Amino acid sequence: MTNLWSHRGWLALMLAVVTTLAVAGLPSTSYAQEEEEVLTEEVVEEAPAEDLGIGYALDNIMLFICAALVFIMQAGFAMVEAGFNSSKNAVNILFKNSMDICVGVLLFFAIGFGIMYPYSYTKFTDQFEGKTDEEIDAIKAEHKYLEFGGFGLKDYAAASDRTFSPETDWFFQAMFAATAATIVSGAVAGRMKVGGYLIYSALITGLVYPISGFWKWGGGWLAQMGFQDFAGSAVVHGVGGFAGLAGAILLGPRIGRYVNGKSVPMPGHSLPIACLGVFILWFGWYGFNPGSMLAFQGTEAIDGTMHCAMTTTLAAGAGGLVATLLSWVLFGKPDLSMGLNGILGGLVGITACCDCMSNVQAAAIIGPVAACLVIAGIMLLDKLQIDDPVGAFPVHGLCGVWGCLAIGILPNGYLEDGTTSFATQAIGTFSIVGWSFACMLALFSVLKVLGLLRVGAHEEQQGLDISEHGMQAYGGATA
Repeated sequence: MTNLWSHRGWLALMLAVVTTLAVAGLPSTSYAQEEEEVLTEEVVEEAPAEDLGIGYALDNIMLFICAALVFIMQAGFAMVEAGFNSSKNAVNILFKNSMDICVGVLLFFAIGFGIMYPYSYTKFTDQFEGKTDEEIDAIKAEHKYLEFGGFGLKDYAAASDRTFSPETDWFFQAMFAATAATIVSGAVAGRMKVGGYLIYSALITGLVYPISGFWKWGGGWLAQMGFQDFAGSAVVHGVGGFAGLAGAILLGPRIGRYVNGKSVPMPGHSLPIACLGVFILWFGWYGFNPGSMLAFQGTEAIDGTMHCAMTTTLAAGAGGLVATLLSWVLFGKPDLSMGLNGILGGLVGITACCDCMSNVQAAAIIGPVAACLVIAGIMLLDKLQIDDPVGAFPVHGLCGVWGCLAIGILPNGYLEDGTTSFATQAIGTFSIVGWSFACMLALFSVLKVLGLLRVGAHEEQQGLDISEHGMQAYGGATA
């Protein structure tokens, strides 16, 4: 009875506090009555709010749906990584993916967004185009480079030519930041401490990703030189893939993964879960790529959005098929895991160029090349004894590089009109992935020195679900 009343007492106290806060946030009746005349005059004097119309509502609804699709990709990553790893680490993987989105949205709001879009957010890819040096300096003076507290949104909210609510657009951009972070979870699975991972997740979403994202999408030096990356083959996936490579190198392989110089396969515990994850990711990619058009009105915008959807589909299908056939030739059996990673490789590769491949046959080339890179990358890591349990680096790192370089190789609109070149694409791509790799290599090195990187041998063999979380994915909590 005492415990019951104790719980009820706490519940009542919490209810009272919440009610008090809610009431405190409302204007009192007497104040409203006393100031009614003044408020009425102010309302009359103010200009009526601008009605942006049905088109504004449509754009916001569509971008919100696309952002929600990108959010669903978090579930896909969680399923792929959990399925490709041991069941004794499933809770740990799900925990890391959950924290990536939680930490990511808060830090991208607090500091990341202001870093990534420090100037005019309305036209963030070309705000310096056609302007004199004096005009550029004026823009920079007006908009601080670091603008914390999420209020990089205020410039966009005040713009007269905006087509989206700043909150809707922020939501879309925040999902991309969280995606870059969660890619690394699979590469470091089974041996990284939770505390060290949370530090990594905070740094990449708060600083590393926004800084290199500014170079291209925030109107920085790569945007000004003509570098093209439509939806983030390098800006998002390359950053995550090369961060994962840095983590895998510094952590070292899982215990038993390589014995006497020979590779010992450590199969995942659930290919059905991994396969489901890939389909969720493919589905979510229709928000990632077509949504990056950031325009859904008019024939040109609609055609462009549907073109992105078609090229995305072709690249994914071709990547999955070629990876399956190639694994069949190399290993004597069609390997499902290779086929699944081939699908993802095709999706990553087409992300940079889904908008500009006017010849859709060129889009179909992206997938097979990505599939070859995935299998070659997995075999290379195996040869070098770098343990990447889910193939995060080959899929996101190598295929991310390929997607951006393909714009400088295959026929497309940007190459034909002279907007970019292979040299420009190479400079931009390797600058972004090099930045991510160097930053994460430094961070993981510091974590290693501080003893925050890798769990002990006993904890690793026991499984991180037990040692780090005290519970099991299949079987409930443990004593």
